[in-house]
Amino acid sequence: MNDQALLRPGERIDDLQFMNLRVIQSPDAFRFGMDSVLLADFAGARRNDRVCDLGTGSGILPLLLFGRQPTITCDAVEIQPDAADRAARSMALNRLADRIQVHCGDIKNIRALLPHAAYHLVICNPPYSPADASLPSPNPALRTARQEGDCTLADVAAAAQWLLKYHGRLCLVLPSTRLTEAFDALRRHRLEPKRLRLVHARADRPARLALIEALLDARPGLSIDPPLLTQTADGGDTDEIKRIYHQI
Repeated sequence: MNDQALLRPGERIDDLQFMNLRVIQSPDAFRFGMDSVLLADFAGARRNDRVCDLGTGSGILPLLLFGRQPTITCDAVEIQPDAADRAARSMALNRLADRIQVHCGDIKNIRALLPHAAYHLVICNPPYSPADASLPSPNPALRTARQEGDCTLADVAAAAQWLLKYHGRLCLVLPSTRLTEAFDALRRHRLEPKRLRLVHARADRPARLALIEALLDARPGLSIDPPLLTQTADGGDTDEIKRIYHQI
C-alpha cells in the first residue's frame, strides 16, 4: 500500500530519524515531545519483553522502545478512537502491526482489555495536570492528553497492578511537582518506587520532570540516578541529550 494512502485529511508523516521509523501525526491532536523520548530511554525495554503502553496517543512510545529493542512485543491502549486509529496506522506504516497492537479502550476497564500478570514492562506518559489545576482546553483531544479526567495516576497504577508480572516494571514521566502524589498512588497499588531520575534544563535550574520506575511487590528501597541535564550553559543540547536522540 502507498504510505500516503494511510493518511487522513490534515495528517502528516514525521520521520523519527531513528531506525527508519515514522509516525503519523495530526496538527489538531496532542503531539509527542521530549518527555516521551526521555521516558523511552529511561525505561530501557529488555530482550523479549512483553510491554504495555497506557494512553499511547500517536503510538510514539512503542515505536521508540521497538527501535531500541526490536525483540519486544507491545499492546498499546488509547481511549480516543481517532488517536487509536492513527496509532494503528502508524504501526501499519512501519510494518509493525504484528508486533505492536493498538487497542481502543479505557484503562479503567483494563481487565476486559488485556490479560492479568502478562507483562514485563508497563509504560505511561500520563496527563500532567490534575483535573482542577487549570482551565480545560477547548480541544477535547488536547484536554484528554494534558489534563486528568479520563486517566488519573490512580488509574494508571491500578491498571499496571493488573498487567504486571511479579517484579514487573512500571515506568512513568511526570512533572517533578507531582512526585509525592505519584509515590502515594503507586504504593497503594503494590508498586514500589525503586528508581528516580530528575530532569533539569540546566544544573542551576529546578527539576521540571521526574522519571520513575516502580516494581510490583518489591521491597522498599529507592535509588536516585544522577540528574539528567538537557541544556548546556550556552543553551545547546548536552551530550546525553544528543545520545538519547541518537545524534552521537
